[in-house]
Amino acid sequence: MTCKTPATRGRLRYPLLLTALTALLGAAAVAGLALGSVRIPATQVLEIVTGAADPGPYRTIVLDVRLPRVLLGAVVGAGLAVIGTVLQALVRNQLADPFLLGVSSGASVGAVGVIVLGIGGGAGAGLATTVTVPLAAFAGALGSLVLVYGLARGGGAMTTGRLVLAGVAVSYILSALTSLLMVTSARADHLREALYWTLGGLGSARWDMLALPTTVLAVGTALLVTLARPLDLLLVGEEGATVLGLDTARFRAAVFVLASLLTGVLVAFSGAIGFVGLMLPHAARMAVGAGHRRLLPVAALGGAVFLVLADLAARTVAAPQDIPVGVLTALTGGPFFLWMLRRRPGGATEGAPA
Repeated sequence: MTCKTPATRGRLRYPLLLTALTALLGAAAVAGLALGSVRIPATQVLEIVTGAADPGPYRTIVLDVRLPRVLLGAVVGAGLAVIGTVLQALVRNQLADPFLLGVSSGASVGAVGVIVLGIGGGAGAGLATTVTVPLAAFAGALGSLVLVYGLARGGGAMTTGRLVLAGVAVSYILSALTSLLMVTSARADHLREALYWTLGGLGSARWDMLALPTTVLAVGTALLVTLARPLDLLLVGEEGATVLGLDTARFRAAVFVLASLLTGVLVAFSGAIGFVGLMLPHAARMAVGAGHRRLLPVAALGGAVFLVLADLAARTVAAPQDIPVGVLTALTGGPFFLWMLRRRPGGATEGAPA
């Protein structure tokens, strides 16, 4: 009888894990299409999606309302989880997340500014949802990134510490500006829309919004997977990575820019959905270890499953009221954050990711 070594068992378990996560994502998607204020049998959902039978009266609900929302949730969840995984390796801080450099705060300023000023509103209100708000949010995210980098490079070499501190400072300033825009809004409907956006939600998902974030996620994740080896080298520490031939300063700067741009695109279409990029990387590491070639696909699938299920809960727990999904991810992430502090009370914010 052949005895399998731990390495062999690991090689066998990894494909099974990917298969299980893919199946779970499929099940979560079907649940997201079937459940809501109008419940549709799962068999009928599958018939509508596959075109196997006459779609019946539920076609519009499934294909035009719920399916774009489920797909956007999967894309955003996967992207935030991948970005969080990479940033935790870059700064060797297990509490880093995709909003580390103030990108979400910049996006919030852009989106809220457009909503409060009513740009694209009135007769073209649909334009504000599908084009103007995401475009302004991405512009705000890009402006925030440029500002943070300018501050981090000013007066000396750009280090990880300077970059993070600049990001925190800019984030506070832009958050205050967002609040100022909201409290000075002259219309209650604008204030409500702006508040909903800042809390993060997928309710505005449309088919014409999916192409850009999906393409960016696919290209960005593929590129980050090719950088798995240098990301692994960072886990041994600054000096060790340098000795092994990695230009850590240049590599960190390049990947920070890439991660921030990915975050900006995703946040532009979903709002600031927090804690996904903090929680899922740790869950993925517990399943497959710290090697990024295996870790990133698992984190992506896990993030997609988590956000699809979180959005399902957001629109069913208080139906017909649609709760911003960012509220539920924060309610989940808060206890997780406290668990992290209790797990490593002496070093929860330092060192290599656990």
